Amino acid sequence: MITLENDFLKVNIAAKGAELQGLYSKETEIEYLWSGDAKYWAKHSPVLFPIVGSLKNDSYSYKDKSYQLPRHGFARDNDFTAAQISKTEVVFTLSDTAETLKVFPFPFELNLNYQIIDRKLSLTYSVINKGSKKMLFSLGAHPAFAVPNTPETVYEDYYLAFNDDERLTYWKLQDGLVADETETIELSGHKLNLKHELFYNDALVFKTMQSNCISLLNTKNDFGLHFHFDDFPFFGIWAAKDAPFVCLEPWCGVADSVNHNQKFNNKEGVVKLDAGKTWQRCWEVECF
Repeated sequence: MITLENDFLKVNIAAKGAELQGLYSKETEIEYLWSGDAKYWAKHSPVLFPIVGSLKNDSYSYKDKSYQLPRHGFARDNDFTAAQISKTEVVFTLSDTAETLKVFPFPFELNLNYQIIDRKLSLTYSVINKGSKKMLFSLGAHPAFAVPNTPETVYEDYYLAFNDDERLTYWKLQDGLVADETETIELSGHKLNLKHELFYNDALVFKTMQSNCISLLNTKNDFGLHFHFDDFPFFGIWAAKDAPFVCLEPWCGVADSVNHNQKFNNKEGVVKLDAGKTWQRCWEVECF
């Protein structure tokens, strides 16, 4: 476990999956990240790579060869190497191996750079195409935030505030795949009130969200967080059934549709990175 710390935050990250496992504010004395209670969901903030969500039949084809990958890919279950830059910054690295090449035929390097500055934690993902041909992949974040995070509040006291959406259209999931059916939620003052029933049919999948900041707030006190993200064309919001957390998930890529032909080159949202090039995305969370 790697710990980053400054005057405002204490952050814990595990080498396995380079997974954020603690986000504690010294000012508010609040742990903002989900605890990982296996009763509901044993993870905290897995990295989704080299796919986001599920493949149809857990398989895809590339250049006439079939490959198998589990939901959300393999990065979250692999050990990363860690290089701690300072008390407030660390870089985790995962590279291709003989085993990864059997299921994902691309040489790569994946770096996760965690850094705390004042009251903010930032996470920058860098993907490097180490091969001689174009690399195809998807990548997503999956941080789970505790709801409630103070003893005087309950789940229904919380809401999500969107900085640039008045309504949200989401795609339904069918056995983990994106269905053809959508529904629209009209927001009241850019706010989505949290209730467990929102997630009884799996995650809400957004393809047209305009916001690049979502705030987790409540009606009982002034504690909360701002979650900033840019250049992620897809977004998921999810919680396990009746669980005391909510996941805010910016994605570059999305699960297969129910009608997908399983060809990786045609996968919705797949990133196509030229040989030798580097691709980056970043999100940050500000606690108060």
